[in-house]
Amino acid sequence: MKNIFRILSINLIIFITILIILEAIFGYWFKENNFGYFLRKERLKKAFYETSHDEKSYKYYYKRNFYGFRGDDVDPEKIKIVFHGGSTGNQRYTPENLTIVGLLNKEFKKDNLLITIHNASTDGKTSRGYNNDFKYWFSKIPNFKPDVFIFFVGINDSHIDQPKRFDIPYSNKVSQKIIDYIKNNSIFVELLKDIKFKYFTKIKISYDVRKNNPIQNINFINYTKAKKLFENTIDNDGIIIQYKKRLGKLNENIKLNNIHPIFITQIKYNGISEKNLFFVNEYTKKFAEINDYNIIKLDELVDNLSDTSYFYDNVHTTVKGTEYLFNLIYPLLKQHIINFNEKK
Repeated sequence: MKNIFRILSINLIIFITILIILEAIFGYWFKENNFGYFLRKERLKKAFYETSHDEKSYKYYYKRNFYGFRGDDVDPEKIKIVFHGGSTGNQRYTPENLTIVGLLNKEFKKDNLLITIHNASTDGKTSRGYNNDFKYWFSKIPNFKPDVFIFFVGINDSHIDQPKRFDIPYSNKVSQKIIDYIKNNSIFVELLKDIKFKYFTKIKISYDVRKNNPIQNINFINYTKAKKLFENTIDNDGIIIQYKKRLGKLNENIKLNNIHPIFITQIKYNGISEKNLFFVNEYTKKFAEINDYNIIKLDELVDNLSDTSYFYDNVHTTVKGTEYLFNLIYPLLKQHIINFNEKK
């Protein structure tokens, strides 16, 4: 009995030793650009979704690749244009090809333009999170030197009580940090995920975007109306004070990384009915003007949306609504990128 136990112990030690050696050789533990315990949720993800938009069903995989971008794996050296936003840019409950980014890429291809946008948007992200991403995420990606960053910004930054958990890409719990560190650096965890994605991805997330829909009647406030309502009011919540600091820091990251930024302002289902969103959009425009940055003033382009089928809640667009916004954004974004490429 002792001999059996001894043999098993020796074999176990040999097995563990081999695993450690293989991890040291093929894992990411000692690589300069390993992710450590950061990016705990938004990388190496694949889940099967079945969603419903206006009684039409869509079945697709929601995927985040090795480097954390939505979609399939890509050589980071080939990523030249990045789209960054919150859940309104990520659009988890919309098939990738029907998201704003998906429609933009499809139209670029149709126009025979060698332009591809890669989606870095993650749910809940504010401009505070954008700055953290440059520090904890993008700096860890080897050969990652994009030329253009598109910032889809406004809604999340208009909430002063936005939870920090959306912006900080790591857990404060020591136990969770250890688990995330292993998950992000182990080659065997990566291989197990590959096997799971290929052969055992059976998790189906069903989501009807219209269920419990709060939108019934829309009192749409366009930019002209919002300006009359809010232009001479006061920022009692201190929204712009914090937003100004965040954009100041973002400007440092833009210059440090030699990035050409393009900002896109935002609206909600009822336009710009909230004072804080109006303030944030207006400061974004001022910031872009001061720094000579390109901006697409989406809040000024949408005049009236009385149809409730464009949004499935206060901020997230349906497939129909996404296509509507895409049609407004595309010609302006296309021209900005073409002009930038010509100047390079």
